[in-house]
Order: sequence, then structure tokens, then C-alpha cells
Amino acid sequence: MAETRKQGPAMRPGPRGPGRGGPRHRSMEKPKDIKKTLGRLLAYMLDYKFQLVGVFVGIILSALAGVAGTYFLRPIINGLGEFIGQQSPDLSNLIRTLFIMGLIYLLGSTGSFVYNRLMLNISTGTMRKIRIDMFRHMQNLPIKYYDTHTHGELMSRFTNDTDTLREILSRGIPQLVTSVVSITGVFIMMLVISPILTLLVIIMLFIMLFAIKKIGGKSANFFIKQQRHLGEVNGFIEEMIVGQKVVKVFSREEKVGEEFEELNEKLRKSSSSAQTFAGILMPIMANLSYVNYALTASVGAAMAIGGYLDIGSIASFLQYTRSFSRPITEISHQFNTLLAALAGAERIFDMMDTPPEINEGSVTLVNAEVSDDGTISETERKTGSWAWKRIDSDGKPEYVRLRGEVRFENVTFAYEENKNVLNNISLYAKPGQKIALVGSTGAGKTTITNLINRFYDVQEGRILYDGIDVREIKKDDLRRSLAMVLQDTNLFTGTVRDNIRYGRLDATDEEVERAAKIANADFFITHLPQGYDTMLTGDGANLSQGQRQLLAIARAAIADPPVLILDEATSSIDTRTEALIESGMDKLMEGKTVFIIAHRLSTVRNANAIMVMENGEIIERGDHNSLIEQRGKYYQLYTGMFELD
Repeated sequence: MAETRKQGPAMRPGPRGPGRGGPRHRSMEKPKDIKKTLGRLLAYMLDYKFQLVGVFVGIILSALAGVAGTYFLRPIINGLGEFIGQQSPDLSNLIRTLFIMGLIYLLGSTGSFVYNRLMLNISTGTMRKIRIDMFRHMQNLPIKYYDTHTHGELMSRFTNDTDTLREILSRGIPQLVTSVVSITGVFIMMLVISPILTLLVIIMLFIMLFAIKKIGGKSANFFIKQQRHLGEVNGFIEEMIVGQKVVKVFSREEKVGEEFEELNEKLRKSSSSAQTFAGILMPIMANLSYVNYALTASVGAAMAIGGYLDIGSIASFLQYTRSFSRPITEISHQFNTLLAALAGAERIFDMMDTPPEINEGSVTLVNAEVSDDGTISETERKTGSWAWKRIDSDGKPEYVRLRGEVRFENVTFAYEENKNVLNNISLYAKPGQKIALVGSTGAGKTTITNLINRFYDVQEGRILYDGIDVREIKKDDLRRSLAMVLQDTNLFTGTVRDNIRYGRLDATDEEVERAAKIANADFFITHLPQGYDTMLTGDGANLSQGQRQLLAIARAAIADPPVLILDEATSSIDTRTEALIESGMDKLMEGKTVFIIAHRLSTVRNANAIMVMENGEIIERGDHNSLIEQRGKYYQLYTGMFELD
């Protein structure tokens, strides 16, 4: 939309309209509120509370089985000393111990399988619900949000952030809980076997934690940068795919290649740094654990020689030492991923916390029956007549017939504070009138139509629809009474019939074809491979721009509202096609209030009133003949003395 693009919220324009430029280079922070974010994630996961109980039980079994199984090394090794010098040793106790040990490990393996399988169900189900909530909330966000956020930013929520979050839910969190339980159990058993050796392990633990803090902190920062740069690269690629024709038309392949190389290099550097520090951390932790193992073995041997510890206890303790350091290493490894996932979750929740477009208002649109004396009554059946319904102070319904009268009274509007796009605009359109808005780009034409359907609300003045302030009408009901044909046509994946029916979902096939004939689209549709059942993909890429525009006109025709807004509706149609559909358009506009935004002035000559706009003000108004007689700006534009830019 021209006005939004020029005077709306600041943005970098992309190849297909406002808010679709490359991702902004914004600073990325660590999770601001980890506790709150984890709490919200847990709230989603509580839908699977019984499965979560199973996960917890499985984790406990898996972790404690490892702790208990290691302890059985003590009696096994100590018992082997009894067999020395015996010709026929009794192996029954050893076999029994090994059997119990095997059962414990089998139980632990079963617990591990159960919690991993359940966690997979929980994580995929949780992400499904989060994506549904994200998408539904996205549908309720105001147009201003899309004007100020790029496609890359929004797509990153559904791709990079959700993928990272899914990974941490399915693997990261279970591993984290398992590690905590294992560390706790191992620590208790080490204290039972030897407090002195446990003290030595604790000293080494503090050294390992110091290494994690220093190296892991740097790694976490680079992982966060990596997520940001990945979103920028994905957004840029999406933008270039959408705007590939524009790139080729202006021979900008080399330029966009350079920009992509720059973004990709940033991603490479942040990824390399993140993986470097993450890679350094693991070997350092492993080597520290080896040092810890060697020191423990040396001190334990000395204690065994002195008679303070038996061989079986040393063997069990050494195994616990390995078991103690491994979970700590895993926690340090998961810490970076967890931070990245929480940062992504915060970005998801930030979008979901954006205030939605509120469907405020007390006036609704209802099916109406109009008696001979003009009395209006509400009905459930479709009569083709509509009325505005409001409840008076006594609780009784009042009805105003929907006629399509639109009036602007001293309207001033700005997308940004102190940057007015419209200045004290007053105009009216009586039912059935055709009002044309002409003027250069940025004059405020499209903004007027944006205000009629309440994409934005006015700061000063008011807009009356059949004598009712549009701010009193529920937005859904208001927009049901309007139809728009935009300059940028959007078609959806589906058949031609489905795309026309999008204007009114309960329309029959006959009504779809009748609307196509009104828009003069029936001829080219019937010559498509499957006619009305031809599948459209890629925003109708298999159709010409003019054919796509004809489908948009047919979509408006099937909606058949009392007010019609045509924003450069014929801009992509050649003059021959325009002449063919002129009679159909007249039939479409018959009895409707029509607002036409046009640069091609030949299309507005038969308008009831033409408003010439400049710098957010109406500088001339009248019909075609009167404006020509005035020999003002319209005359200059029409005769070619000036051109609309």
C-alpha cells in the first residue's frame, strides 16, 4: 500500500510491499526471565501430566539403576578374594550378585526407553500446541504489527526457534534431570564409601565448575548470536525467493550475492565461535575428569595400603568418580543449548504476548427482514438484506438498515506520532455513489480505505458508517460489510473455485461461476487445464498478473457487499481487458458505495465525485467535467501536464 510504504511505520521495503524487507540487525539478548519462560513451557507440558509422571519415574529408575549397579562392584571384587587357593569355589553368591546386577541394569534400560519415548510424545505434542497458539494469535495481530516486522522475523519463530525448543524439550530437559538425579545419587554413595575421597572429588568439582563458567559463558553468547544470524540468513533467502523477478529485472544477482555472503559470513563466524568454545569445553572437562580419576586412584591406593579402605570400595568409588564427572560435563554441554532454546522461547512468547486486535464495539451486523412499512426485524435466514444492531439503555435492540453511507468528519491520522498522513479530511459517500481518490503516491489515498475497515483507528475526528461511528462497530461485522480488491493480489494454494469462494465460503458452484462471469474471468478459467478445478500454487504463479487480478475481482463480486473498495483494481489489466470487464464492473458496482483508488484517470471519469489528494489533504473535489472546467490539478493530471508518480 503506497501510503503505508511511504508514511507508515519505518521499515526497509522489500520486493513485495511494506514490512517484507530483510531481517533487521537487532541486538539479541540472553533470556530475560528464565523462571517465567520455563513456567510457561511447563504450563503447556502439563497437558501431558500423566505422561510426565511416567517420564519422572523412568528417569529415577534409569539414574538410580546406574548408581546401584555400580555399588555391586564392591561385593563382587571383595568376594573374588575368597576364591584364591580354592580348588572348587562356591560361585553361587557371585552368580546371584551378577544376576541381581543384571536385573538392575535391565530395569534402568527399560526406564530409559520409557522416559525417552514418552518425552518424544510430550515434546512433539507441546510444540504442536505452541505452533497452533502462535498461528492463531498471529491471525489476530493488527496490521500495524506486520508493517513493522519482516517475514524473516516471523518465519524464524516457526522454524529456528521452534526447532531448537523441540530439541531441548525432547532431549535436553530429560538429560538435565537425569544428570541431576545421577549426581545426587552418586554423591550420596561416595560419601557412604569414603568421605575423604569425596572431599578430593569436590575440590576437583569446583575447578571444573570454574572452567564451565568461563568457557561456557562465552559459548552461550555465541550460540545466541548464531540463532540471530541464522534467522537473518533464512529471512534474506525467503525475501530473495519472493523477489527473484525483481532481482533479475534489475540485474542485482551480484549485489544480493554479496549481501548474502556478508550475512552468511556472520553466521559462519558466530557458529564457528560457538562450536569452538563448546568443543573446547568437552575435552577440558574430560581431561579434568581423568586427572580427578588418577588422583582418586592414587589416594585410594594409599588408603588401601594403610588398611583404611578395601579394594572393592576403591573400584566402586573410581567408577562413581567417572559417573560423577560425566553428568556435569553433559549439563555444561546442554547449558548452551538450553539458553538458546529459552531465548527462542522468549521470542515466541513475546510475539504471543503482543496485544491482539481487539474486536471491540457494541454494534453487530445481522440478517434483516424489512416490512412494507419500513420496520426492520432480525432473522436467522439469509434474506439479502442486512441491518446494524445495537442494544439501547433499556436492553432493547435497535436496528439501522445497512445502506453503505460513509462519511469522514474532520479526520486526522498518523501512523507515527507527529507525522500526519491525513489532515482534517472531510468527505461523504451516499449509498450507491462512486467516489474516486486520485493523487500522487503518499498523498493518503490508501490510508482512507485502511481507516474505513479499521485496519487503523483515527486519532482525531470520526468516520460514520450509516450514521454509526465505525469504532462502535465490531471489526468482524464491519469488514463483513466491505469487500476490497487490492493492487497486490494474494491467491492461496487451492483450486480456482476455492480462491473465488474465499469471498463467501458458503457460495455454491453456480454462484462462483456467476461471479467469474461478472469479472469476465470465466473465459480464461474455462481454458485452464482443469477449468475451475485447476490447482493454484505459489500465489498463482501459473497465471498472468491480469488473470490473478480478475480472480480478485471475482472474489469481491461473490461477497456482494454494500461497500466496495478498489485499490488500483485494474492496474494489472491491459486496456482491452479493462474494456471487456467495464460492463461487468458496472454491474458489480450497481447499488453499491464504491471507493476507487486509481492512477489511470480514464477509469474514474464516470465517478460521482473525484477527490484529488495531495500531502494528506483534499485539494479538489467534484465530478470529471467540473474538475476539467476548474483547470486545476486534476486538469493538469488528466491532460498529462503532470504525471502521477
